[in-house]
Amino acid sequence: MNDYYADLHIHIGRTNSGRAVKITGSRTLTLANILHTASANKGLDMIGIIDCHSPEVLQELEHFVVNGQMTALQQGGLLYEKTTLIMGSELEIYDSNCQGPIHVLAFLPTLQSMQVFSAWLSEQMKNIHLSSQRIYCDAQTLQRKVAELNGLFIPAHVFTPFKSLYGKGVKKSLTEVFDPAIIDAIELGLSSDTEMVAGIEELAPYTFVTNSDAHSLGKIAREYQKIHMEAANFEELRQALHRENGRHIAANYGLHPLLGKYHETVCATCGKTVADDAHICPFCQSKHIVRGVATRIKQLSSTVSNTTERPPYVHQVPLEFIPGLGKKTLDKLLAAFGTEMDILHRTTLEQLTAIVAQPLAEKIILARAGQIQFTAGGGGVYGKIK
Repeated sequence: MNDYYADLHIHIGRTNSGRAVKITGSRTLTLANILHTASANKGLDMIGIIDCHSPEVLQELEHFVVNGQMTALQQGGLLYEKTTLIMGSELEIYDSNCQGPIHVLAFLPTLQSMQVFSAWLSEQMKNIHLSSQRIYCDAQTLQRKVAELNGLFIPAHVFTPFKSLYGKGVKKSLTEVFDPAIIDAIELGLSSDTEMVAGIEELAPYTFVTNSDAHSLGKIAREYQKIHMEAANFEELRQALHRENGRHIAANYGLHPLLGKYHETVCATCGKTVADDAHICPFCQSKHIVRGVATRIKQLSSTVSNTTERPPYVHQVPLEFIPGLGKKTLDKLLAAFGTEMDILHRTTLEQLTAIVAQPLAEKIILARAGQIQFTAGGGGVYGKIK
């Protein structure tokens, strides 16, 4: 078996014709650009594109396969050069059991099953062409449909204050909305990590995944995981998420929670950090308070952490977060070492100083070792390296 790097939450901004898919996504975030960036620059072995239900995206995927640029794998997924594409869809649930909207990820093994899913979704939503659209059926009906098509169902970025399972969707438990037996993994999202959520008992049975939720090419692989499996395909991924036959997540790589946009409770009007229980900002008297992920996790946690054995959670600092590392410098590093995975995980200090100045090389090594200090983020603003 081998280790494979995977980022399973990447959006498409525009189709090849220029049609918007993820409206807030970059115009350069096209299928072709994602595949090239993930394979040639980022060094990812597996990616999940979660707007594959969109009809024009499906047409592009078919075109890639027919022209021989991609190969349909027998065990699910599409192979582009050295990178396997797992086809997915991000959807918004807001049924009668929800307190607020919830985003979920549904992954399908084949182009044919995604086409069937897309046709079914077109009857459940208003605009099949767009990403993250509200689906007008209850959550468990969606779960059962994904299972019927041999897919994978994963609640997305579950603690963010907006449009997530615990951020808005439920008061206390996922069982208020979902069938817990038809959940294949939990996506933690930015601003949280494995240690922070160890006290939430109902999450103990599930594997945690850490993904970028990329809205631009540069954000691909800001969070990802290393997966131990036989090969990079859909069925191997399924086994890894369920920890079967020796397959498993070997390590999660995510932003340090302090770098996340919603870690602390913040006044959205003046941007200042406020007390966890504040309802009015003491600085500007605004009532627009954005509850931090850390606060919400405390509310959900019991006093005793569960003993579920988890893989290491490596506090990753993406290269774009490191002060002084601009595009030209990154291009030099990529020319020297190949991919961002190589730079982040395999280069030595001596190798780095041959390409960039010593202080910058040291920052990369310190970031890898988790020895950098941060200013916490909140209210939609990323934290920063001190």
